[in-house]
Amino acid sequence: VQLQASGGGLVQAGSSLRLSCAASGRSFRNYSAGWFRQAPGKEREFVAAIAWGGGDPSYAASVKGRFTVSRDRAKNTMYLQMNNLKPEDTAVYFCVAQRGSAGNEGSAANWGYWGQGTQVTVSS
Repeated sequence: VQLQASGGGLVQAGSSLRLSCAASGRSFRNYSAGWFRQAPGKEREFVAAIAWGGGDPSYAASVKGRFTVSRDRAKNTMYLQMNNLKPEDTAVYFCVAQRGSAGNEGSAANWGYWGQGTQVTVSS
């Protein structure tokens, strides 16, 4: 499956953005999907994930209550709604996918498919 992330941009603190991740090549239906991010000089970190079978999404503590991950199976697309953005949210955001379960979702090594990343910059 190929992943294409979009929707990043430059916004002020307190603003909102919605990232999209379009999947192609195969149906997204049987894949768990999620988002990671990487800020300059920092390691890639888990943001959010949604399992292939549905159920409650999981979130990093730093974004819980502000970010919402969802998917539209008919459109083969996943979204990340980001509200009340903070300067520390500035990073390149990557969408990820894994057929079936990713197991430990917080581990980048458990995700087999990665999109190219989209830049999110939040000014103070």
